[in-house]
Amino acid sequence: MVVKLNNYDLSRHVIILTGATDGIGKEMARILAGLNPKRLILPARNKEKGSNLLEYIKSTNGNVNNVEIWEMDLADLQSVKCFANKFIYEIGELHILINNAGIIVQDNLVLKTKDNYELQFQVNHLAPFLLTLLLLDTMKKSVSAESPGKIALTSSIANKYGKIDFDNLNLEKDSHWHPLVGYRNTKLMNIMIAKQLGRMVQNENITTYSIHPGIIQTNIYPFKGLMHYLFKTFIKITGAETTIEQGAINILYPIFSLDNRETGKFYNEGIEEEPNKIANDKEIAKKLWDVSEQILKDHGMI
Repeated sequence: MVVKLNNYDLSRHVIILTGATDGIGKEMARILAGLNPKRLILPARNKEKGSNLLEYIKSTNGNVNNVEIWEMDLADLQSVKCFANKFIYEIGELHILINNAGIIVQDNLVLKTKDNYELQFQVNHLAPFLLTLLLLDTMKKSVSAESPGKIALTSSIANKYGKIDFDNLNLEKDSHWHPLVGYRNTKLMNIMIAKQLGRMVQNENITTYSIHPGIIQTNIYPFKGLMHYLFKTFIKITGAETTIEQGAINILYPIFSLDNRETGKFYNEGIEEEPNKIANDKEIAKKLWDVSEQILKDHGMI
């Protein structure tokens, strides 16, 4: 799908884009900065990468006056809460939230965050869920029928192999574990949260999306040695690889397309598609929302 996004004017829009220092997010930041946003806030865990991102945008678009790098670490829930509180106090309006940041761990180990959650469960699901919850009221007050709000989560085609086990969300029970298990489960969670949130805000002038950008060789893929060779061979033979720029467009196009006002939909490379059938189970989605919310309450985040 070849789409040009240079016809959009974002001069009235305040935007947050996570995961912008590398890969698809970096290209999305470049594209969004070129559309004259009112303010484009790019959270970054690494200050050096944040500075490099600004230089990249400046060298490609020439204008970073409305682009700001703010500190936030999704592997630290308190950091997410501090970011949200600062945003509400200093800016107080939000029109587009793109939860793009994601991770696949590089070892066959259950890695824990400082909050004691499995790394992928927190970075891919729990932290963006917290960020969305904390900023939802701000977005509700900022949008209108003429200018609806947008909340998107970057998911993956891997959702089709995911499952929701409420007794093992944090992967405590997996003794023989592979990083893709946690990844595909959390990518399914992204879709279910987008759908559940869409149902909750359908009368609030907010549209939600979950989007697979395509198979792209970015830093998120941890494969090494034989696995790396097999992965590269697979995408070469199948012709499945998407360029980083096209992957960025594949995410942004559904968000900005005027035809995509129906909330909670999943898009594969910019085209609406049915995800894992579990994602359409409203009861499981509602339970995932409630359980996630309770985890954050127990941790003192909301």
